[in-house]
Amino acid sequence: MEGECNCNFFQRSKPYIAMISLQFGYAGMNIITKVSLNRGMSHYALVVYRNAFATLVIAPFALLLERKIRPKMTFMMFLQIFVLSLLGPLIDQNFYYAGLKLTSPTFSCAISNMLPAMTFVIAVLCRMEKVNLKKIGSQAKVLGTIVTMGGAILMTLYKGQIVNLIWSNQINGTYDKEWLKGSILLIFATLAWASFFILQAITMRKYTAPLSLIALVCFMGTLQSMALTFVMEHKTSVWAIGFDMNLLAAAYAGIVSSSIAYYVHGQVMEKKGPVFVTAFSPLMMIIVAIMGSFILAEKLYIGGIVGALVIVVGLYFVLWGKYKENEIEESSIIIEAVKGINGNNQMMIIVINDIEMPKNSEKIISAAPVFSFPMLLTREAPKS
Repeated sequence: MEGECNCNFFQRSKPYIAMISLQFGYAGMNIITKVSLNRGMSHYALVVYRNAFATLVIAPFALLLERKIRPKMTFMMFLQIFVLSLLGPLIDQNFYYAGLKLTSPTFSCAISNMLPAMTFVIAVLCRMEKVNLKKIGSQAKVLGTIVTMGGAILMTLYKGQIVNLIWSNQINGTYDKEWLKGSILLIFATLAWASFFILQAITMRKYTAPLSLIALVCFMGTLQSMALTFVMEHKTSVWAIGFDMNLLAAAYAGIVSSSIAYYVHGQVMEKKGPVFVTAFSPLMMIIVAIMGSFILAEKLYIGGIVGALVIVVGLYFVLWGKYKENEIEESSIIIEAVKGINGNNQMMIIVINDIEMPKNSEKIISAAPVFSFPMLLTREAPKS
């Protein structure tokens, strides 16, 4: 019995462990990429190499493991994959890297915390989320979205005084340049990322081979990013890469932040939905803030800290609202299940997502069947 409980606990914990681990991976990507961009690497070329690495890593697994279950490619499916590549590898990654270069890793991660609110808004527009302002869950999500947007505006328009950390008092940073432009780029990157999640959720309903889907998105993204780089960069030197920080940044981002992250996102969001997937981004901001102050001598500003806190507060309003809605949904399913039981005075065990509820436990006449009602989220849907 104890072993079974431990197994169930581990199964329930896997989505949380996966998402927390990804935040450490994303944090490392932000720091390494910032160093590479500061050394002069073109963010256009970096996106090309990143997606090329991701394709090389994930494609063999897709070919071997999903050769029998890969759905037939249709024209509409090709269009969806093409748009996914535009939203993720092309728009999101290029805008994010450009914004990261003009601001700082901690600021970029803080802006990315708008992701759940943006995902919620797009999900509502796509009718994947329902809003009923008479219910407290919907009220919390709407309020959280407004608060999150306010925090992003505060971070963008107000910097304030520098906050000197104990271990970085004697270090001078160099991030005070083109802050507004970088902020706008980061906001558009986050919007594209949220749209990517939503379309990914829709696509996965029909294209049920997640590894193949990721490989195709990354491959298509490589081609699209390559075309964009030829248009935007006219010097062949931008393609130069050796055994240096540029190679590490491209390989790390491609393997960890694209191939592994896209796959984990898809698996977790299939079970928990896009809001859950995007709920852990504040952890990445904290990790990056600590690493950035040590490694990059990053400056923290009053406006950035206050704005980041406001965004996190808004984020958890959204998540709390989603939690309350799920709680109500589970309760309604339990009630409907109980109504479906015959009137005999029997012991009935209803299992709903590891929830067991005895009925009429005072008198047991015979053993009754076990009913299982899997919880289906009405949605799902991506730093970089």
